[in-house]
Amino acid sequence: MRRIALAFTALVSVALLSGAGQQAPQRLHRAYSDEQRVLLDRVSASLNAIRSLQSGFIQIGPDGAVEQGTLFIEKPGRIRFQYNAPSPVLIVATGGAVYVKNARLNTVDRYSLSDTPLGLLLNERVDLARNQAVIGVQERDGAIIVNARTSTNRNNSNITLVFSSGNVELRQWTVRDNQGGNTTVALQSPQVGPTLENALFAVPVKSPSA
Repeated sequence: MRRIALAFTALVSVALLSGAGQQAPQRLHRAYSDEQRVLLDRVSASLNAIRSLQSGFIQIGPDGAVEQGTLFIEKPGRIRFQYNAPSPVLIVATGGAVYVKNARLNTVDRYSLSDTPLGLLLNERVDLARNQAVIGVQERDGAIIVNARTSTNRNNSNITLVFSSGNVELRQWTVRDNQGGNTTVALQSPQVGPTLENALFAVPVKSPSA
């Protein structure tokens, strides 16, 4: 359950992996080359062009377990990760908070959205070159790879976002947890600009007691 939450509240989007309540990444002055700034500006422009998005996803966990589901994004600040059955997990970000529901355990956990790097995807305006969560970018093998971190106690990356090089579409991301395990989430057939129902972003609630 915990690793599922980590995988998605990263972005993604995406990690609670350093624990809720930690401060945002400390301010560092990074010197990007002209080429790196161009890459970050291209990715920022692509993310800023997205107002809403719907996509299938496939997740591969540290143990090789595979989960699938559907992702919904509506900017600013709203996201829903809906896992296919038999997974009991639902993750919704809305109103400045992230909610993780486990229907099997009948629990709903709440985290502050500001404790996650979801702003990389959900902010009204994104400027990766100025975002202190971003610590590197490179282009190779037809992909733009953005490296980011989630907490003040690390200078190395624990989130990797992969975009296609040509049309600069988000393809996948990988999150490394505190135990060194990697969780990769790949998007499938993303649709940009769909009209999404408000009900998708309703705060999850526990089922009534029997």
